[in-house]
Amino acid sequence: MKPARILILGVAVVAAGLAGILAMSLAGRGSVVTQVQSVVEREPTVNVLVSSANLPVGARLDDKAVHWMPWPQGGVVQGFITESEKPDAIKDMQGAVVRLPIFEGEPVRAEKIADASSKIMSSLLPSGKRAVATEISVATGAGGFILPNDRVDVIMVRKAKSGDKYLTETVLSNVRILAIDQQIQEKEDGSKSVVGTTATLELTPDQTKVLAVAQQMADRLSLALRSVADAREQDTTAADYLLSGDNGSSIVQVIKSGAIVTDSTGTAKAE
Repeated sequence: MKPARILILGVAVVAAGLAGILAMSLAGRGSVVTQVQSVVEREPTVNVLVSSANLPVGARLDDKAVHWMPWPQGGVVQGFITESEKPDAIKDMQGAVVRLPIFEGEPVRAEKIADASSKIMSSLLPSGKRAVATEISVATGAGGFILPNDRVDVIMVRKAKSGDKYLTETVLSNVRILAIDQQIQEKEDGSKSVVGTTATLELTPDQTKVLAVAQQMADRLSLALRSVADAREQDTTAADYLLSGDNGSSIVQVIKSGAIVTDSTGTAKAE
């Protein structure tokens, strides 16, 4: 055999041996898996005053009704009460009155409460509104299903001047119920139901006058319960013709036998 071929064969044998040794070395080593641990940074929090329970309209605040809760700093909006700005808020709000319903875990906002020195009913009234009470019954109050903060129409039912016909007129529209006094009524079968006998309405000054006239004219006033979706609709309309003449000027009115008696000049007729 020629020396050149022997040399090539030797080189091939050595190369094959080195390749086998390298393969065995790699197979003997365990595979290395690199684990990357993700780092999650928590957003800074701020202590916000929240309700500890469902608070209805008219409830009084105390140290058991509210507490501080960590709140994401980016989620704090104007109106929230924070411990950094008002550290004594729980103490300062003792006895404050809830003007709008507050649910458990909801941040307490200044516009939803009234000062502790305020009386409950006056604190519930927005500026420019009046609280007026009217008698109701199960028959006239939507079967007893009307509750505070509901919206109702006030319907006047009166007998026509002639005949046995009755007239119905909506004298107030979409007004808010501020409160309803409730009494426990026991039925013949022993069951009990809660029935309101007086409803307190939130009215404008003109609506107050309309209701006063309607109470004198009507054989009966009924409350018609409205959908909660109507809360955004106008609530200042009223049967203004009960208070003014065709020209819109205010007149003095005398109510006799369910009818308004006035003269053309706006002064009451003497009868």
